Amino acid sequence: MECRMKKQLTITTETINETDLIATRTMSVGMGAVVSFLGVVRGIEEGKAISAIDYEAFEKMAQHQFNLLFEEMAKRWPIESVRLVHRIGVVKINEPSLWVEIVTPHRGEAFAACQWLIDEMKRVVPIWKKTID
Repeated sequence: MECRMKKQLTITTETINETDLIATRTMSVGMGAVVSFLGVVRGIEEGKAISAIDYEAFEKMAQHQFNLLFEEMAKRWPIESVRLVHRIGVVKINEPSLWVEIVTPHRGEAFAACQWLIDEMKRVVPIWKKTID
């Protein structure tokens, strides 16, 4: 079953607006699962209180790596669409730094694909973080 997975990747300094992202979701009638993940900056990093994280990316390579991950996902699961937004720059505590959405026919595929994407992203995508006290 080969379907054309829709992909949307945004690397931005803008605040992640989850409400707007949800409002722009599209999906076909055969889809039965949407998994979204919101990664939020916590106020403790390695046991130490922080006020923010400064994210830096090698954007061209980050986009390339994300696209390779999206291609691999399309081979593993019947995903209709993946959307990913990653903040760069200073992100304060309790603000989102990452939003991921996966649309699939069934929940198991959506959860597995989302978990895999986040784990692999942290492993191979050149985005670095520096804590701010």
